Amino acid sequence: MAAVSRAVVCQDGDNRMTNETDHSLTPTAKQPRRPPVRLKLRRINANFAKAYPPDGESKVWWKRLKKALGTMSSDFVNVSLLQLQAAAQLPCGGISETATNAALALIEAAAPRNEIEGALAVQMACTHAAAMSVLARFQGGGGSERRVVALATAAARLMRAYSAQVETLRRLRHGGDQYVRVEHVHVNDGGQAVIGNVKTAGSGDAAQGPALTPHANDPVASSAAHGAGPPSTTAPHRTSSSVAILC
Repeated sequence: MAAVSRAVVCQDGDNRMTNETDHSLTPTAKQPRRPPVRLKLRRINANFAKAYPPDGESKVWWKRLKKALGTMSSDFVNVSLLQLQAAAQLPCGGISETATNAALALIEAAAPRNEIEGALAVQMACTHAAAMSVLARFQGGGGSERRVVALATAAARLMRAYSAQVETLRRLRHGGDQYVRVEHVHVNDGGQAVIGNVKTAGSGDAAQGPALTPHANDPVASSAAHGAGPPSTTAPHRTSSSVAILC
């Protein structure tokens, strides 16, 4: 009886061989997480509201906002808050303080380290809010068949975009992973193995099945191949590398 065992070794971006790869977006913390930064909104008009700290500590609050967005730029924070206000709105409603704080919590959980990762985290929060808004419009039935198809397509695209953004952030953090696959062939007592190229006959000889080209050092396989006669040279064939196990 022949058995095949496989071992997969992962090679990190810095060429260090490891057995496991950390695919997490945020580092594992031994201490409990701190509550996410929040804000209060003072409505200016139907489409704009001014953010201010909920506890009155403006300097500490602004510093936490910068850290949550991975930036040292106040302009980046201001623009990001405006973008979140425009995107994080509840269905059939205006600017939502609850939805904006939820988006900030998602961004802070991503723990961006610079403006590039911060912008990607903002996009993730906005994409998630948009996908949930589209799904909420089904309202049990969703209306006509054409409307249901349109809503389902939009929601599926938004959720795929969110998944792609999460994977992009992971690659920015950890780089691409290289996998090296090592295969071992173990032949037990009484078993036979033929290692070589497998020639697949053309469409005319499909019923005859694939023919095995034995290894030159295998006497059993070589004698079997000589007894089968020479392969046909008229039918086209396709060659691919493989390992054949005969029990």
